[in-house]
Amino acid sequence: MTNLKFFILILSTTILFAKEPVTPIPLSLEVDAKKAALGQKLFFDPMLSRNDTISCASCHNLQDGGDDNLKYSFGINGQEGSINAPTVYNAVFNFWQFWDGRAKTLKEQATGPIENPVEMGFSFKELIPKLKKSKYNQLFSEIYKDGITKENIADAIAEYEKTLITPNSPFDKYLRGDKNALTQEQKEGYELFKTKGCISCHHGVNLGGNLYNKFGVFENTGSQQLGRYNVTHKERDKYYFKVPTLRNIEKTAPYFHDGRTYSLKEAVLLMAQYQLGRDISDEDVEKILAFLHSLNGELPKNIEP
Repeated sequence: MTNLKFFILILSTTILFAKEPVTPIPLSLEVDAKKAALGQKLFFDPMLSRNDTISCASCHNLQDGGDDNLKYSFGINGQEGSINAPTVYNAVFNFWQFWDGRAKTLKEQATGPIENPVEMGFSFKELIPKLKKSKYNQLFSEIYKDGITKENIADAIAEYEKTLITPNSPFDKYLRGDKNALTQEQKEGYELFKTKGCISCHHGVNLGGNLYNKFGVFENTGSQQLGRYNVTHKERDKYYFKVPTLRNIEKTAPYFHDGRTYSLKEAVLLMAQYQLGRDISDEDVEKILAFLHSLNGELPKNIEP
């Protein structure tokens, strides 16, 4: 899908549901099927790592929430990362990629883990000859005139990741007009989500992923990571991170960039404390949690290697 077509699709959906600060996930996106099929093979193939042990799927379990449910992921030679792996599901709707926004597109993001010495630990200078000696030489030549290149590897993976969307959650059905798709408790939770202020950061099609915000507006969180500052080196960007999507949030513990809690209830309470500077009653928290449970969408069919 071209950037213009993608923009028109999102814009038309936004206009249709303009009365709500959240829009439903499109049922599908236009993709190049051949590129996506190739990208799927690459996504699951540990050949992309230096020692053939780590694939994209190692840190992004598509059978569950699209992450690995670890505080920090492990790369080649058992090396532990330093930031929580975000879900790959619905990443196409994020305005930038990675917690600190250092990649603008899915294509830019796809190259990062491959070259990261802690993750897959490879260089494209070494990876490309390796792939040319495998089945991929023919597969790439059938799609790309210039065969296997860094650009084309990233392009294929990104095209596959466009298919990793999770539409038709109960909440999406509710937004599309099915007022029985949510329970009364979930409806009340959604209203609280808006009136308490959660919606100020978690809005749009992805309920997040479309802005940066400071982690700890009202209280020092003790975060050891500087977030967006690592990219811009501007003092004002310290502790600013891309707001994460809440889609499928029930399945993506632990939470926050540092994976500080596996409890979704605690995550809600911490957000109220850090970001809103307010207390929320247990009754209201339970209703908000009920709403968050309604954000589990349908997993795509093409999630097998």
